[in-house]
Amino acid sequence: MSVPRVLSIAGTDPTGGAGMQADLKAIAAHDGYGMGVVTALVAQNTHGVRSVHVPDVGFLREQLDAVSDDVVVDAVKIGMLGTAEVVRVVTDWLREHRPPVVVVDPVMVATSGDRLLDEDAASAMGALFALADLVTPNRAELAVLAELAGVSASSSSASSLAASSLAAARAVAARWDVLVLAKGGHDEGPTSDDVLVAPDGSVRVFAGPRVATTNTHGTGCSLSSAIATLAGRHGDWELAVGVAKEWLTAALHGADALSVGSGNGPIDHGAQARAARPALSYTDVWWADATSVLQETIECAFLVGLGDGTLEPEVFAGYLAQDVHYLRAYERHLAALAGSSGSGDGAGAAAAFWAAAAQGCADEARDLHHRRLAGSHADDPVHPTCAGYLAHLQEAADSGSAAVLAAAVLPCFRVYAWVGSQLGVAPDGHAFADWITAYGDPGFAASSAEATRLVEELARAATRDERGRMARAFRRSTEWELAFFRMPTAAAELTR
Repeated sequence: MSVPRVLSIAGTDPTGGAGMQADLKAIAAHDGYGMGVVTALVAQNTHGVRSVHVPDVGFLREQLDAVSDDVVVDAVKIGMLGTAEVVRVVTDWLREHRPPVVVVDPVMVATSGDRLLDEDAASAMGALFALADLVTPNRAELAVLAELAGVSASSSSASSLAASSLAAARAVAARWDVLVLAKGGHDEGPTSDDVLVAPDGSVRVFAGPRVATTNTHGTGCSLSSAIATLAGRHGDWELAVGVAKEWLTAALHGADALSVGSGNGPIDHGAQARAARPALSYTDVWWADATSVLQETIECAFLVGLGDGTLEPEVFAGYLAQDVHYLRAYERHLAALAGSSGSGDGAGAAAAFWAAAAQGCADEARDLHHRRLAGSHADDPVHPTCAGYLAHLQEAADSGSAAVLAAAVLPCFRVYAWVGSQLGVAPDGHAFADWITAYGDPGFAASSAEATRLVEELARAATRDERGRMARAFRRSTEWELAFFRMPTAAAELTR
């Protein structure tokens, strides 16, 4: 399936909530390729329009030709035009090229109430509508269009505003032989129903809940761009409107959480896509960032020799001696995390986990290492690499953030568990079977997963600055893990 190539012809919004910026977000949200031709530079924010600068129309035409001379345009969304000259230039270009899908959002009156189209331009819009497939006015704009069509929206005999709006939409649809979407955003009540009106007067109602939010900046721009993109893909207007309305409802539900501006804020164009994605995992992002280091780790001579059993016993003994030094310090850091976990059910479980992990370090150093070393290498001094790793962990401990320390100790869990998964099961008689078994122990894999979960919780609760320090601590520890694995073979080479 090809990606619809959608051209937005519109004004700008430096705050990103409306105009071309909103159009491009809506197009991207529906997997379209967005392009943009600027009709007006608008100084506006969530409180309203401050000023409008309309570039020379000759430059407007150059923009339009630059696109159509090179790119096949599947759909066009037309927004703010501003002046009669601009309307005529866009109309002439449309008449010459006539893309398969043309949606006009007749930006005449902004949500803030600002008038965005002068009277001469409004009267020039008729020729443009004749080339359009769908027009998507808001309530105030529909009234203006009805008057241009020769019908006063207020003269309708229907008593309700919604009925008056429907009558106006039918008049506009019949006058210019175009589909009209009469939107219900300005109605009252628990629902916000949009009505798609055909030139023959037939209608289809798209019902939807009314979302309780004042953050509706750019709804018209966004909805029309979404419809244009979807019509370019599906080839059916009713499908396009229905899918776009569902998306807009989700975008309105997410609007308040954006916290953009102090006035009539924008909708959340990414709400629906974000809800469909798995939740962001900071620790997974850190792990992916370390891919190249991990590859170097598993390919280092020490682990290759450990895996195939060719590692010299004396090299392995040197590694274990340094690991004893490391685990003694690591035990203290895990115990510190246990002591800083606070109170409460969740905190108590976290404290118990870190405490158990600390005890596990002590047990491992006492049993497995001492049994393997059998008294040899007991006096080995701390190697500079081991000292560097321990200094890094101490720096994290001294940072004043338990979250940073937790991120720094996590790679020892994750890298070792990952190495175990890569080495697999040692065959009978393997010289280092007990060590490989320790790496690949399911219990240790579960501990690694739990440590990751706890650090993930800390990352979610952290500030941006603290989360950055966590990421850097994790990255550096992963690099130190690689250095630690390289250390014994490098040391052995120096003694030869």
